[in-house]
Amino acid sequence: MQYPSQAVAKPYFIAALGLFVAQILFGLIMGLQYVVGDFLFPHIPFNVARMVHTNALIVWLLMGFMGATYYLVPEEAETELHSPRLARALFWIFLVAAALTVVGYLAVPYATLAQITGNELLPTMGREFLEQPTITKIGIVVVALGFLYNVTLTVLKGRKTAISSVLLLGLWGLALLFLFAFYNPHNLVRDKFYWWFVVHLWVEGVWELILAAILGYVLIRITGVDREVIDKWIYVIITLALVTGLIGTGHHFFWIGTPEYWQLWGSVFSALEPVPFFAMTLFAFNMVRKRRRQHPNKAATLWALGTGVMAFLGAGVWGFLHTLAPVNYYTHGTQITAAHGHMAFYGAYVMVVLTIISYAMPQMRGRAANSDAAQTVEMWGFWLMTVSMVLITLFLTGAGILQVWLQRVSADPQPFMAVQDQIALFYWMREWAGVAFLVGLVVYLASFFVGGRKEAAA
Repeated sequence: MQYPSQAVAKPYFIAALGLFVAQILFGLIMGLQYVVGDFLFPHIPFNVARMVHTNALIVWLLMGFMGATYYLVPEEAETELHSPRLARALFWIFLVAAALTVVGYLAVPYATLAQITGNELLPTMGREFLEQPTITKIGIVVVALGFLYNVTLTVLKGRKTAISSVLLLGLWGLALLFLFAFYNPHNLVRDKFYWWFVVHLWVEGVWELILAAILGYVLIRITGVDREVIDKWIYVIITLALVTGLIGTGHHFFWIGTPEYWQLWGSVFSALEPVPFFAMTLFAFNMVRKRRRQHPNKAATLWALGTGVMAFLGAGVWGFLHTLAPVNYYTHGTQITAAHGHMAFYGAYVMVVLTIISYAMPQMRGRAANSDAAQTVEMWGFWLMTVSMVLITLFLTGAGILQVWLQRVSADPQPFMAVQDQIALFYWMREWAGVAFLVGLVVYLASFFVGGRKEAAA
C-alpha cells in the first residue's frame, strides 16, 4: 500500500462481506420457502426474505465498489484521497441506513413501513429492487454525492488515467441513473419503462464500466503488463458494453405495452451483449499470459480470471438464451430468468469485488500476498462458491425449461401452482447447492484468519 488514505477501503470491504453473508442466509430461507411454504411464517414471510436478499446484494456490491474506488483512486491519481474523514463518515451513514432499513423490513409490515417513513409525501416504494423507504433513497443520494465529490476531487488534483476516468464515468452514471428511482408514474407502462432505466442500465450499462476499471487495475498490478495495452482493452470493452447495453434495454420492453419496434431493437442488441463479456474474458487471460512478473498473490489472479469466465457465461451466454423476442415470449418471468440473474450477478459483480478484496486486503496489512496456506484456503472458497453457483444455475435452468414446457408450450398447459409442484425437485437441488455455496463463503472468510510463515512483504 503506497498511500495511507487507501486504508479507508478496509471498513467498506469488511461491511460488504458481512452483508454478503446476510444475503446468502436470506437466499437460503427463500429457497426453502419455495418447497416448504410456511417456513418461518409469519415471522419472515417470503416477500420480506426476498427484499432483504436482493437489497443486501445491491448494498454490499455498492459498498464493495466504494471500497474499491477508495483503494485504487489514490494509487492511480498518485495522491492522497481528498478527505479520508469524509469517506469514514459516509461509511457509517451508509451502514446505519442499510441496517435500519433491514430492521424495518423485518420488524413491521411493509405498508406500515411506508406510512411511518413518509412515503405518501414522495411515493417511491413498492417496486422490485427499489423497495427501500423514500428516506433511505434520499440517504443513498446524499452518500453518493459525498462519495463522488471526494473521489472526483482526488482524481482532478492528481494523475489522470484510463482506469480512473472509466471508473468515474461508471460511478457518476450509477448515481445519476438512480434518480429514476424517485420517478414513480401512475401509468404502469411508463413506470416499468423508467424502472428499467435504473435496474438494467445499472447492471448492463454503467456497472460494466466499474467492472472493467477494477479488473484492469488488478491486472496491471498482478501481471506487470504495460498500462497502454490494458487501456486499449478497457476502451474496447466499455464501448461494446455501452452500445449493446444501452439499446439492449429494449429486451425488457417486449411485453409491457411499448411500441413493437422494441422487439427488433431489443433482440438485435441483446444478441450482441455477450460480446463485451467475451472480450473481457480474452482480456483477462491475455494479460495473465503476457505477464512480466509472477505475482505472489495467486488467489487474486484466480479471482480475476474467474470473473471474466463467469461473467461471460452468466451475463453473456445465459442472458442470450432468453432475450430474443420469439424465445422470451415463452420464457419471460420463468426460472430461466432467475438462472441468468444468479450467475450474472455472481460472475460479473460479486467476483470482481472479491477480486479487489483479495488483492487489496493483504496490501493494507503490509504484504504483497497472504501466506501460501491462507491462499490455498481462499482458493478452496473460490472453487466451492463457483461450482455451487454453476449448479444453482443449471438446476434453475432445468426448472425453467420444464416450467416453460408444462405451463406455456404443451398442448394442455397446466396451472402455475401445479407446475411448481412438479419442478420442486429442482428447487431442492438448488437449495442444497446454495448450502454448498454458503460453505464456500465461510471457507473464503476463514482464509483471512489463516497465518503462515511465507508472507511476502509489500
